[in-house]
Amino acid sequence: MTGLVCGDTVLTDDDLRERIAAAGAAGVDTPGRAVPIRATDRVDALVTALAVRAAGGVPLVGDDRWDGAYWAALKDRVDAAAPAPGMAWGTFTSGSTGTPRVVLRTEESWSASFPAVERLTGLTAADVVYLPSPLVSSVTMFSVAHARACGATVVLPRTHSVSAADLANATVLHGTPYALRDILERIESGSAHRLRVALVGGARLDPRLRARAEAAGIAVVSYYGAAELSFVATDADGSGLRPFDGVEIRVVDGVLWVRSGYFAGGYLGDVDGPFRRTADGWGTVGDLAADGPIPLRLRGRGDGAILTAAATVVPEDVEAALLGIDGIADAVVFALPHERAGDLVAAVIEPAAGRRPPTAGELRARVGTLLTGTHRPRRWFWVDRLPRTAAGKPAREQIRQGAIEGRVARVV
Repeated sequence: MTGLVCGDTVLTDDDLRERIAAAGAAGVDTPGRAVPIRATDRVDALVTALAVRAAGGVPLVGDDRWDGAYWAALKDRVDAAAPAPGMAWGTFTSGSTGTPRVVLRTEESWSASFPAVERLTGLTAADVVYLPSPLVSSVTMFSVAHARACGATVVLPRTHSVSAADLANATVLHGTPYALRDILERIESGSAHRLRVALVGGARLDPRLRARAEAAGIAVVSYYGAAELSFVATDADGSGLRPFDGVEIRVVDGVLWVRSGYFAGGYLGDVDGPFRRTADGWGTVGDLAADGPIPLRLRGRGDGAILTAAATVVPEDVEAALLGIDGIADAVVFALPHERAGDLVAAVIEPAAGRRPPTAGELRARVGTLLTGTHRPRRWFWVDRLPRTAAGKPAREQIRQGAIEGRVARVV
């Protein structure tokens, strides 16, 4: 039985077990010790991670694209942290707004959700699971653990981009909307594929992307979750997010609270973060949601709100409206400092493939029908492709700084 495929490397389950055994303790000197791992060879990185786990340590895979000095500082921080007994997996947060934290979790916090994911996707040992996000992503490491538990084959990308060759055998995708978009562009250009279902998370899913996938014969299960909370809500048919099996949801003063058995254990070291828990088991990462019945309507992160003209603007609300404009593939909205007006609502747009960016006049005309005055962007910028984190989310702080420092083109 094939266990792992990455480019020309094909390992059977027995091959993979032998390589894990050969790696030995892989740097684990104490149970619960977090071991930072970074390698350009993805097979080597994954084998090391699985060896660390087998030895009772906590594998923590970094991104091989990170700057060496940046990685060295993260590694020093991880190495200095005390062991975390009982923890099994560690992942970096996306780092979309700054330095990533390390989220620790038990084996059971992931494995308890495996049956529900299998019901949603139909995943079995006969499937071939394509994981285009890098190993630094919790999306990928979760599905590696899941595939090994159920006996499915894992396909890792040979590069940092989607490959037509990888699509030829994969039957299940677990990735971000951006990976799904890249895959659909290849399929629509004639690449053969066997994908039957896509499990998509990490960012909002444009309904148009779901429709394109379904037209290609791919069922889509989108979900909302967080590294600290794991799965929270899913949408299997486009009708809206509903609580994942075993999850309770409530909204208090506009903030989403969740209770389930899938929570992470916390952060590595003496690090503060958005994850908060109550004595009776409810937890939050500060995400905002609309009051009212299911389906769940998310409104972004409370700490990213823009205060302007005596109004509170949630960037994700504006971004959702901008995606309704023809010619915009994606957008990031942020607070742009202004000497006299305080913060202005600004947006960086990514034009649809092969399209020119709309003019400022066109954008103003369109948003005038979609957004109230306080929520309309006052400054517009554009890039061919928005920079993204390893998890596929827009690199918000990088995008914002690029606009503030004049490194991003203005829309005229």
